[in-house]
Amino acid sequence: MANIFMRFPQGKAKALTLSYDDGVEQDIQLIKIMNKHGLKGTFNLNSGLYAEEGTVYPRGHIHRRMTEKQVTEAYKNSGQEVAVHAYTHPYLEQLPVAMAMNEVIKDREKLEAQFGTIVRGMAYPYGAFSDSLVEALSSCGIVYSRTTIVSNDFRIPQDWLRLAPTCHHNSPELKRLAVKFVEDKVIRAPYLFYLWGHSYEFEADDNWKVIEEFAEYIGGREDIWYATNIEIYDYIDAYHRLIFSMDGKRVKNPSSTKLWLETAGKVIELAAGATVEIND
Repeated sequence: MANIFMRFPQGKAKALTLSYDDGVEQDIQLIKIMNKHGLKGTFNLNSGLYAEEGTVYPRGHIHRRMTEKQVTEAYKNSGQEVAVHAYTHPYLEQLPVAMAMNEVIKDREKLEAQFGTIVRGMAYPYGAFSDSLVEALSSCGIVYSRTTIVSNDFRIPQDWLRLAPTCHHNSPELKRLAVKFVEDKVIRAPYLFYLWGHSYEFEADDNWKVIEEFAEYIGGREDIWYATNIEIYDYIDAYHRLIFSMDGKRVKNPSSTKLWLETAGKVIELAAGATVEIND
């Protein structure tokens, strides 16, 4: 039997996504950079910590949370995803589970009402989590939650509620990883580059050039799928619901999503609801 490997939309073997936290003013500049180079990602927001309308920060204040109006204007039509970061950004793993879930649910409800969408993603405040917290998240409708435990590789996540990013944008490995991601010819399992951080760090560290150079180098490439966190989750989830015959020569796509796979060096498109003969 020939090997079978998942491929992303249009048969691409590489996907890239970003994840940035806290809903700060610097996200506006980051979104401009991302959109300029065709990058997509997810912004994790604390809807209980929006700044009061009319807030004026003192000179030199770096961590500048946006008002509710600014948040709506920044993300609603940006093409980016918004996700939960807990209502007031506590150490969730230190709270009783019921209190932690209240933080998640309140944030999710607020964001859904604010953006007219369904929010299913999350990033752990401070990257802190526990087994009991993870076990409770799915009951709140959360399907993935990002940690701060980096992988320094491009593996596809196996545990979406303990989601490990590839690296932080300040990682000394960033350039090496970016070059490897771009230059590698993927012939087996697909690659996912997942970058995370806080946009206020670019101002604090005076290094906006890090993300500008990264976006310019890695953006606009025909062999990379640029997607939000939830788009990648949903695609991979649909792929894992494919139904194969025992001899691997026939596959049914029961989902409403068009999918792709590669076998014996051939990329095969699987229309929604279709049954396809492969390896024949």
